[in-house]
Amino acid sequence: MKVKSLEELKKIREESIERVNLREHGEISEDRIEILVGMATCGISSGARETLNALVEEIKKEKLDNVKVVPVGCIGYCHSEPTVQVNIAGKKPVLYGNVKGAKRVHQIVEKHIKGGEPVEDLVLHVDFERA
Repeated sequence: MKVKSLEELKKIREESIERVNLREHGEISEDRIEILVGMATCGISSGARETLNALVEEIKKEKLDNVKVVPVGCIGYCHSEPTVQVNIAGKKPVLYGNVKGAKRVHQIVEKHIKGGEPVEDLVLHVDFERA
């Protein structure tokens, strides 16, 4: 890609900063939602990178400022990769499996992140202890 002006370079920088901010790891405050994406080799080979990128884009599109997407190592459910864990303050963590494609990402964002209800047909595990 060839940058043709300073304005174009500034726009690229701002977009990059937005993407990084969506992936920063921070403490879960009262209104903070954290989405963990399993990015071990089994996850990556199953499409976790595409899932992570789709989550970042969906959250950006929906302008959800209180949501952070965090790439993590192995979550332990290699048979159901890509895996995504949703942590909402005050609620039990929810682990999703086989989160492939923009449609499933959209379901999780719409129903769980925005609506507060887990997407039952994608849930692998609920009500477990978090480290």
